[in-house]
Amino acid sequence: MSQIEDHPLRYSMTNELHARPFPVLNVPSHAVFLALKKPEDAANRDRALDRAHLIELLDRFGAAHPQPDATHFFCDLGRFQLKWELHTEFVTYTLFADGVGKLPFDPTAFAEFPADWLANATGKRLTSALIRIEEIPEAETEVEDKIRECFVAESIAVSYTLDKRAVVAGDYRIDSAGHLRFAIFAKPDTSPRRVGRTMQRLCEIETYKAMSMLALPKARHLSQKLAQIDVQVCELIGHIKNNSRTEENVLSELLAISADLEDQKAQCSTRFSATRAYSAILAERIIAMREARFRGRQTFSEFMLRRFEPAMRTVQASEEYLASMSERVMRAADLLRIRVEVKRSAQNQALLESMDKRADLQLRLQRTVEGLSVVAISYYAINLVTYALYPLAKLADLDKPMLSAIATPFVLLGVWWIVRRIRKAH
Repeated sequence: MSQIEDHPLRYSMTNELHARPFPVLNVPSHAVFLALKKPEDAANRDRALDRAHLIELLDRFGAAHPQPDATHFFCDLGRFQLKWELHTEFVTYTLFADGVGKLPFDPTAFAEFPADWLANATGKRLTSALIRIEEIPEAETEVEDKIRECFVAESIAVSYTLDKRAVVAGDYRIDSAGHLRFAIFAKPDTSPRRVGRTMQRLCEIETYKAMSMLALPKARHLSQKLAQIDVQVCELIGHIKNNSRTEENVLSELLAISADLEDQKAQCSTRFSATRAYSAILAERIIAMREARFRGRQTFSEFMLRRFEPAMRTVQASEEYLASMSERVMRAADLLRIRVEVKRSAQNQALLESMDKRADLQLRLQRTVEGLSVVAISYYAINLVTYALYPLAKLADLDKPMLSAIATPFVLLGVWWIVRRIRKAH
């Protein structure tokens, strides 16, 4: 029996589901997270440069290299373990190791990334974070004290997770060393994989939050520009209503504004679409944490609802404003275009009527000329016939006037018939 043939993408599709495994973290441990992004056109960057930058770091520790087309890599660097991920617009590095220092969130841990290597990074720092994982104290008040020492109370988010086997905390503020801080207080017997998943989700929430927020400055700038365009459109519509300017000039300006709006769409659509995708992933990651309230503190989902969601609504409102303004301008241009076409149609109709009258006049004039031509030709033809037949008329005892009188009706009829034939032929 012959073996069934596999679909050419079967293994790659299956392996994709396992391409980004979670790290395994013991309690206690610590991690350093870094996300890099090229400021412009990151989606179309040369990803080979990202891999080359990773290899440069690996060579300093004598570590193995990833596959040429790898989008994820995990290896041991001695004191630390490294998790590297390549995404559509950014790349992330996570270093983690067992144990914690006496000084919480010691910035020297970030020095594991060599300074000259960071200076040669293919992108700019999107975000970086220090994560501290330690054993949870028995009393909640002790956890509260530790949190109060390391985070800003005004913006801190704290919640139970892992079925209340752990407490996670973070204030989403950049400290003096340039990093965000996250703390995980977990029971010592908590599964290292569950701890690793929690740490990974915290990093992903921060990264996708940062990526989503990139659209906010663009949205604010767009809103200001659209407000100016709105004033122009209102003025142009007023001119249409009051007939204070020619339709052609107003239509030309409306079409120029429409082209400008389409250009804005082209510039913003990619960023706004990416923001929708990133914010959706962020929401999924928060749901996956399965938060429970800790001592009346705001949860991560509540923090995002208060601080993050308004920014996303601003982006959404700007996108909808742009679409609405574009539709409004096109509708006004269409109405004005119809008005111009109707006006031109009326002008063309008047011109056609004038041409018809002129043609009718010419036809009448032509017929008059033809009638006069028949008379003139007949006059000369009668004279010729009279001269030609006069010798014969003497034999019949007819004088010249009588001969002319007899020939006149026959000559007129003959000339009229010939002229008619000529007119029909042409």
